[in-house]
Amino acid sequence: MRSDLFYKSMEQMVAMEKSGYKSGQQTWQQVGPTNIGGRITDVEMPSNDQNMIYVAAASGGIFKSTNFGTNWTPIFEDAVSLSIGDMDIARTNSSILWVGTGEPNAGGGSHTYEGYGVYKSTDAGATWTQSGLTNVGSIGRVKIHPAHPDTVFVAAMGHLFADNSERGVFRTTDSGATWEKVLYLSDSTGAVDLAINPQNGNVIYAALWERSRRPDYQNYCGNTSGIWRSTDAGTTWIELTEGLPNGQRVGRIGIDLCDANPDVLYAVYSDSISFAGTYKSTNGGDTWAKTVGTANESSSYNWWFSEIDVDPINPNIAYLSGFLTFKTTNGGNTWTGNFTNAHVDMHGVFVHPAQNGLTALCSDGGLYLSRNGGTTNFMIENLPITQFYTCEVDYMNPTRYYGGTQDNGTNRVTNGQINRWESIYGGDGFVVKVDPTDNNYIYAESQYGGLGRSTDGGNSFMGAKTGIVNNDRFNWKTPIELDPQNPATMYVGTQRLYKSTNRAATWQPISTDLTNGPGQMPASIKFGTITTISVSPLDSKIIYVGTDDGNVWNTTTPAIGWNNLSANLPDRWITCVQTDPFDKAVAYVTLSGYRWDAYLPHVYRTADNGATWADISGNLPDFPVNNIQIDPVLRNTYYLATDGGVFITINSGQTWELYGQGLPHVVVNELCFHNPTRMLTAATFGRSMFTIPLPSSSSSVSIPLSSTEIKAWPNPFQSDLNIGIRFSQPENGEIAVWDLAGRKISVLFKGTLEPGDQTIRWKDSGQVPSGTYIIRLQTDKTSGSVRIQKQ
Repeated sequence: MRSDLFYKSMEQMVAMEKSGYKSGQQTWQQVGPTNIGGRITDVEMPSNDQNMIYVAAASGGIFKSTNFGTNWTPIFEDAVSLSIGDMDIARTNSSILWVGTGEPNAGGGSHTYEGYGVYKSTDAGATWTQSGLTNVGSIGRVKIHPAHPDTVFVAAMGHLFADNSERGVFRTTDSGATWEKVLYLSDSTGAVDLAINPQNGNVIYAALWERSRRPDYQNYCGNTSGIWRSTDAGTTWIELTEGLPNGQRVGRIGIDLCDANPDVLYAVYSDSISFAGTYKSTNGGDTWAKTVGTANESSSYNWWFSEIDVDPINPNIAYLSGFLTFKTTNGGNTWTGNFTNAHVDMHGVFVHPAQNGLTALCSDGGLYLSRNGGTTNFMIENLPITQFYTCEVDYMNPTRYYGGTQDNGTNRVTNGQINRWESIYGGDGFVVKVDPTDNNYIYAESQYGGLGRSTDGGNSFMGAKTGIVNNDRFNWKTPIELDPQNPATMYVGTQRLYKSTNRAATWQPISTDLTNGPGQMPASIKFGTITTISVSPLDSKIIYVGTDDGNVWNTTTPAIGWNNLSANLPDRWITCVQTDPFDKAVAYVTLSGYRWDAYLPHVYRTADNGATWADISGNLPDFPVNNIQIDPVLRNTYYLATDGGVFITINSGQTWELYGQGLPHVVVNELCFHNPTRMLTAATFGRSMFTIPLPSSSSSVSIPLSSTEIKAWPNPFQSDLNIGIRFSQPENGEIAVWDLAGRKISVLFKGTLEPGDQTIRWKDSGQVPSGTYIIRLQTDKTSGSVRIQKQ
């Protein structure tokens, strides 16, 4: 399960961000885009101000505008999580905002990230206070009581990749000081939506959704999905069933009511994958009927959106958000297209309660505003919230940046201007490669291996899968790699590895299935795939691949065979393999437990062609690791992209530090070098793309040495264990033992740690079984950890 270690790491990182405790004096610079957009989960506007807008980016925090979108300010930067599920503004005081972190949209292959509970602001977003529910994973809706702003209801979906009991509907009556779980069905059924009667805050409706997800399994429906109502402010609940769907195939549900006539409610239902209809009640939910008109909603992934929003004044007007947006003006008798020029995949429509026709659409492609109910609208093109999976810099022209994005295709900028990016390849965008010897050759892909090649510098693309078996298993982000010595030679991975020697014109398989086989269900999950490829820059015959089911392989002669190198590695998703630029026998592997709901960092190095692996995770915080880049100039210097930012080591992984200044603490999926200019580029998932200069020598890397040291001996150990610490000044802190599941096993010390060398002994270790544990030191200013092995 996602553990307190992860949250402590996030808190520590935020403190490091604020204190400047980072390596180097260089500053990350954003290179855009601002004009492409990214997934928006919510938008709110106070009823007394039509120019103030709050926008929740799915994984990029909260932005605020006071001039109807002309300018924006990020206002949630110091929060532990920038993944946002929902926001609400108090009706009695527009300076009071509540935010639920953790995006509830479950995703198929795409990424959604959990949060750190709820936050409250009493000064219109200038400052925030964490206010509980830190282990609910993701939050679908936050509703403030219409008359009593200290009473708040939260719809919690729980963890995505694990069952947990911290889900359902929660209530606070003391502004977040304490919380009570008031509606709970099971550890796989969460609450995804809420509606509250503004004329009688005791009447609340909740939409519950049964949902299970594992790395190779997905089931987004079940018998416990349904709508519930409370008439006593959440103390007791009854399920509403009259006229509504039921059974094993009921999936995500959205619900809303009309403020002026709260007995009128609308609900949208999906089954396991597709749209299942809209329903209406005119008697407060006692009975329901399917609307006469049917929206032409034909998406096969309605668990991604399925929201409905009702005009606060006119109960005959409602907006249905799906693959497209539909609007009814006659109570559901007919539905017509709305916001017709907007990006597909919609996540809700905000209808201003005091300005007739003022609406805002949340979509996968950003924010759209309208002053006539969505008939005409315009996109906001100055929000840096693009979710990048990958990045690429043109070797011959370093002002040209490329990247594959969630929801918004493959994009590039040719002149370095952050607001002049353009789309060059559709779908969800992933790996993009520019031939370093001839930038007329560009390779891009859409989801699940939709590979294309360009021979005219990206102006046009043609299909590039000749020779690849169509029914192979393609990862959501299918890996592509160019041979560093001869970029006309390329590799692409399905469940097997393919090779091209003519710039992707044709392909031939050079391996058998290198995975453990396909996943459980459904087939669209596409588990059992190659996820990463590396070709040695020193010897093109040396090839490494990694898979989503924990396998690492290498070969020097594919025709003879492949070597499985996975025996001593964790059973986790292989996010990156890299070969060393100085030594042919050296390679690196990073792994992520994101899809296992496990967040320990995993970075390994081999110095003997994969025969053995050494854990070089060192003092890394507990973040999944997504990518590693080896500095081709500075020996022993590596850079990591993690779910908590970018880290650097200059001593082969003995110690790591956050790198640079000014990068939001956001998920970073990939890093790429431009060697001639010594620039490093980071593909963030929610705050667009950043770049930073790299040092020219190790002596110019200003890594601040922590005043705290921690070590343990003997290691491995059998009974007593000594923990040595060193401080340069007094600090308040705790030394504790954790297991790899994130459970605190024992507290060895808590109090004031004095300056100098100290030794603390763990004497009761005989009470725990053999295995790997973590000794973690946490103070107000810093943290440190060491892994131990009990025999």
